[in-house]
Amino acid sequence: MHISRRLSLAWSCRLLPLFLACLFAGWDLTAAPATVASLGPGVNLGNALEAPRGANWGIQLEPGYFSIIKKGGFHHVRLPVRWSDYAAAQAPYRIEPDFLQKVDGLLDEAQRVGLKVVLNVHHYEGMDQDPTNHVDRWVAIWRQLAEHCQKRPSSLFFELLNEPHARLTEDAWNHFFPRALAAVRQTNPTRIVVVGPGNWNNIGALSKLKLPESDRNLLVTVHYYLPFPFTHQGAEWVKDSDRWMGRKWTGSDEEMQALRKDLEGVASWAKEHGRPIYVGEFGSYQKADAESRSRWTAAVARECERRGFDWAYWEFGAGFGVYDREARQWREPLMKALFP
Repeated sequence: MHISRRLSLAWSCRLLPLFLACLFAGWDLTAAPATVASLGPGVNLGNALEAPRGANWGIQLEPGYFSIIKKGGFHHVRLPVRWSDYAAAQAPYRIEPDFLQKVDGLLDEAQRVGLKVVLNVHHYEGMDQDPTNHVDRWVAIWRQLAEHCQKRPSSLFFELLNEPHARLTEDAWNHFFPRALAAVRQTNPTRIVVVGPGNWNNIGALSKLKLPESDRNLLVTVHYYLPFPFTHQGAEWVKDSDRWMGRKWTGSDEEMQALRKDLEGVASWAKEHGRPIYVGEFGSYQKADAESRSRWTAAVARECERRGFDWAYWEFGAGFGVYDREARQWREPLMKALFP
């Protein structure tokens, strides 16, 4: 037998059990389009570098966290960074070298332990509130980051902007984001870039997202926090959220039907447009009861996986956290929900 046919047969024999396992588990292997490099399961390092300059939102990132995350079973981390607080206000909008070096250290540690990273621009309030006067600065930030990171391996993904909203409407977002993408492509022509729809990366805004057809190294992100009164009950930053206290999520037929309908709509869009999907945030706040949180988390993760979506839980060790930093141990109910 020709060696290439012999190798092909060998791989077929190895992959057949995996295919059958996916089939019997109920995974829809046709739901996702041909994908860019997969991220696998991930977790957000929230409430750290996304905090305003000089503020403490409860987390100081420790290098050892990356090893803990890797051993926990995650394949990647999403690193939200408030770059706008560390770039000059005037052209050429230079990023502070000391801060850039700090982020470099985290990227190095993630790479050392074998974690992929989604590096994003988070909480750039100027872009959301006054995009016309901030777009040049935002593009300059990405031009610098792209040049600085161009020699890093393909395990580093760039995410252009977290949750565009307010005056950065869906139409404005479609108009402006290609400029940042072009700045990245000058030095990183094939790096995977993550981009999502407007209206807070809402699944309902996917139909309005307009991507350049010629760029197939794009990963489309959406965020999922539905039903919002359950996932954000008691959240201090959400007005009147205390009135939602006590909401439960039981996994009833009605609740599961709503969840599947939401994600099936995303899958249909992905199939129509030939784009892979990344659920870059999903999670429930700590004031919901533990059993409901675990049921909802497991349901979202499994429904994402059945459709071939990569996901990243929000977040590692703060109010939504899957890790108890004081006890230095995983919160087992949430971990079992993510990795049954």
